[in-house]
Amino acid sequence: MRTVTFSSALPLSTLLSLTLAGAAHAQPPDAPVRASTVPAPNTSGSTVPDTNAPAATTLDRLRVHGQRPATVATPAQARERLAQRAGATAWIDGESYRDGRVSTLTDALGYAPGVFVQPRFGAEEARLSIRGSGLQRTFHGRGIELLQDGSPLNLADGGFDFQAVEPLSARYIEVYRGANALEYGAATLGGAIDFVSPTGLDAAPLRLRAETGAFGYRRGQIAAAGASGAADGYASLSGLRQDGFRDHAEQENYRLFANAGYRFDDTLDGRVYLTHVDTRSALPGNLTLAESRRDPRLAAPGNLAQNQRRDYRLDRIAGRLAWSPSAAGTLTLSAYYADKSLDHPIFQVLRQDSRDYGLDLRWRGEYQGLGLRHTLIAGAAFAQGDIDDRRWFNVGGRAGAPSNRFDQLARNAKLYIENQSWLTPQWAVSLGAQALQSQRRSRDLLITQGRDESFDKDYSGLSPKLGLRYLASDELQFYANLSRSLEPPSFGELSGGPGVTPVDKQRADSGEIGLRLERGGLSLDFAAYRARIRGELLALNDGNGNPLGTVNAGRTLHQGIELGLGWTFGRDWTVSASYLYNDFRFDGDRVYGDNDLAGAPPQQLRAKLRWSPDARFYLEPNIEWTPQGYYIDHANSFKAPGYTVAGLRAGGRIGAQWSWFADARNLADRKWIASTNTIADARGLDGRNFLPGDGRGVYVGLEWSAR
Repeated sequence: MRTVTFSSALPLSTLLSLTLAGAAHAQPPDAPVRASTVPAPNTSGSTVPDTNAPAATTLDRLRVHGQRPATVATPAQARERLAQRAGATAWIDGESYRDGRVSTLTDALGYAPGVFVQPRFGAEEARLSIRGSGLQRTFHGRGIELLQDGSPLNLADGGFDFQAVEPLSARYIEVYRGANALEYGAATLGGAIDFVSPTGLDAAPLRLRAETGAFGYRRGQIAAAGASGAADGYASLSGLRQDGFRDHAEQENYRLFANAGYRFDDTLDGRVYLTHVDTRSALPGNLTLAESRRDPRLAAPGNLAQNQRRDYRLDRIAGRLAWSPSAAGTLTLSAYYADKSLDHPIFQVLRQDSRDYGLDLRWRGEYQGLGLRHTLIAGAAFAQGDIDDRRWFNVGGRAGAPSNRFDQLARNAKLYIENQSWLTPQWAVSLGAQALQSQRRSRDLLITQGRDESFDKDYSGLSPKLGLRYLASDELQFYANLSRSLEPPSFGELSGGPGVTPVDKQRADSGEIGLRLERGGLSLDFAAYRARIRGELLALNDGNGNPLGTVNAGRTLHQGIELGLGWTFGRDWTVSASYLYNDFRFDGDRVYGDNDLAGAPPQQLRAKLRWSPDARFYLEPNIEWTPQGYYIDHANSFKAPGYTVAGLRAGGRIGAQWSWFADARNLADRKWIASTNTIADARGLDGRNFLPGDGRGVYVGLEWSAR
């Protein structure tokens, strides 16, 4: 937590265009930064750096121990790499959101342009979508590659758990919006989000943090780091407990994140990552809109009767080995293994034990050819996951008679390549592609109702990408790109409901234009995109109103605008804002016509104004505004209302080692809807499809950091 004013926000360079991705990152860590690129704006949402403010921009002391390993990119290198992409990205400093409560993913990602993230309740669950990715998913996640230090946190089938990440254990976060995250071999509609860990090379030797506040909220972290010779290490232990704003919303979690690195010589270094997560969450469920307005603290009766919960444990180990035979390139080998256990009483009692492992080999380097300078990224990746999925009837939250059991396997093999060529000092073009072969297999081990629900499906495809970038000056650049995304279904779509729905892959062809500007105290990032999707995974009804479960829709359209703004004026004032415009709709569907797709508001604005006369104090009012309601059903028969929620934050530094904050949320104690179900047809009726947002609450925190 600190009072520094960081460059506000804006998506940055690429998410779609596989274009320039490699250029900057392909350079060795000690390579000079090209003067011909606009630095990637800091999309932390904490503002543009004020070069005139002496104290407010004082950063933590950087401890450097020898030459930095190729497995670890500095924040400056990461921002430069993102700026090399012909598409929308975001770079979020892990320090920027420590100046307030850090409980949900919204606290960390809320000001990242183009990222739609809303808490469902409490600290664990969220609604996370980029450009309408995983729009049908109102639980867990899909359509985005979630990464830790470049290695997948997703299960092999593509789904991911929000419990697997800890924002307090991130040095910075990279967001690649759209289908252009070829940096990691990803080709999903939503792109990729990478949580990059601190190391013993630059983290504080010791850091202690405590938060407390409304609704029984308590949170703490202790982190330690160090380096000696060629070795370094970092470890973070965090915990959270809360009663929650709503009934039956108690949560408790503990997370350990650690890594250790060793530099064998000037060309070879390695790093090992360890993760342990143990979380326990009660699920309050959905209310009707009338219930949400009358008493938003209520839990859904069915959730109480069935004692619905989500208890999750994850143990994970990952490693990276980087070999740089010359200053022109690096070969990186990454591997991971994850063991996950889920105890999840909902409409049934679900107990899943899964084991996921994967391997990625990637080359990133520069070369000269045909009189031009090029950057090449090429790689191959393999991932496999095995799931023992057991189900029982829910009898008061306990397992009753067995209802089903599946032995599931997901397997993915990828080849990806991207080449960026500098045609002139101002023009760069990128061309790349990802080839994917996937398998989803499920064996029904408990035949019920005389029906064998086994299946074995293969999915394959090619996702080409083309990008162009023009550097108008050192402060301004424009970009454009075309790309294709391809997403096989997860088991949540195939067998997550009462029956099996053997759906096909989802494909999208996308185009994007944008610009980014860094000039004085002004930071601006703008992107406009349009994606035509075939086979979007949605829960629909047939023409007679009969539910089909999750199926491949016909043609749908996702288009929108993403805008980030940061402006420092005077010596003491900074404004930050992130604006999102969504237009998601069916395209001539036989049943739904050109209806809006359910689940996403047409517009959302987050903005804040900070006054900070020096590092000892800041005051920051903020607002979240959704001006229009949005449909909760694809039939467009019932809407969730818009809302305005205001907050106020204050804090500062006490000497060189202490910092504090007070964070007031929902000052007017508004009754508002944070998220909803996404259903086929509400038939105009007010059903239990709404998740109320938290009421008024105040949170305070204190942090101490050794120097």
